[in-house]
Amino acid sequence: MSIVIVGAGLAGGTAATELREQGYDGPVVLLGAEHHPPYERPPLSKGYLLGNDPLEDAFVHPREWYAEHDVDLRTGVEATSLDIDAHVVTTTAGDVTYERLLLATGAEPRRLTAVEDAGVPVAYLRTIEDSDRLKAAFGEGRRIAVVGAGWIGLEVAAAAREAGSDVTVFETADLPLLRVLGPTVAEVFADLHREHGVDLRLGASVTPDDLRDADLVVAGIGVAPRLDLARSGGLAVDDGVLVDAGLHTSHAERGTRVPSVLAVGDIASHAHPVLGRRIRVEHWDTAINQAKTAAHNLAGGDEAYDAMPYFFTDQYDLGMEYVGHGRAEDEVVVHGDLAGKTFRAFWIREGRVVAAMHANDWDATDDLRAAVASGDLPTLG
Repeated sequence: MSIVIVGAGLAGGTAATELREQGYDGPVVLLGAEHHPPYERPPLSKGYLLGNDPLEDAFVHPREWYAEHDVDLRTGVEATSLDIDAHVVTTTAGDVTYERLLLATGAEPRRLTAVEDAGVPVAYLRTIEDSDRLKAAFGEGRRIAVVGAGWIGLEVAAAAREAGSDVTVFETADLPLLRVLGPTVAEVFADLHREHGVDLRLGASVTPDDLRDADLVVAGIGVAPRLDLARSGGLAVDDGVLVDAGLHTSHAERGTRVPSVLAVGDIASHAHPVLGRRIRVEHWDTAINQAKTAAHNLAGGDEAYDAMPYFFTDQYDLGMEYVGHGRAEDEVVVHGDLAGKTFRAFWIREGRVVAAMHANDWDATDDLRAAVASGDLPTLG
């Protein structure tokens, strides 16, 4: 049985690895539009961007691993259309047939089109080359403007400040990360960046004229899932590719499950069997673990993906981990010292813990996972 994986990012590379580690010995083709072998993206805004970690640490495997494990890695090859009836993926290098297909096409940065059209140079952060460009632009006396105070925007701002740059962050919301964390915890990140000298402009719209004095403008306004390939094959899509608990896709018009095509990572709008609703998660941990479940199902298994979302960030002297899927309007209970940035926070909905995070409390992770799994708020002590 031939398995084709479209998307040679972290999810695609992990799926190929899992197939081989679980003993699948059939043909595996891994297609990637970039010219690099699969790599993790978090280092691009964290350790690699800061200059603390070598680029080699970001790769899933050295390039030679793929040949050694009989994985047909084809980089610099873009998939352009899909025929799910004929089981054919059309690419810039010709057609590829499959018996089972995994879509891991990832996401692309949303663009500051009006700013670009006004002739203001804008940088994005998605690839190794993007990270290299930012790193080269940072330094003493350099003026960096960041549009968007989400995770990427704040991590870029932190890296730029640590390199000595003057940094201004523009955010339309009243606080950074407000839609994710709610006001109580979001305020911690606002204070953190102000304490480190960031000019944080909140509740602010931004025009090209606001950015002309910057040496570099970095867009951090989110990403959009790459859905064109799925649409071309007639697969059901909404905010992402609609997949069931086992990550299988469905046909948009027929309404039937497509057992031969699965989707994972940034593009997967997943019917989560524990949460009881669809979620699409753009984080490292989901890319890895959905890919592992998908690999088992591609090889003939029938597993549901039921892990809770997890992500982390490192900004200046604050490190945090978050488990679950909270909403800004959820009740938040905090144990610890918000002002001192060492605490645990729990998001409560209908009397249950639905998400939890810690800041600078590295013994907390197991407790956070347990609280989200049980729904019970831990007691102090």
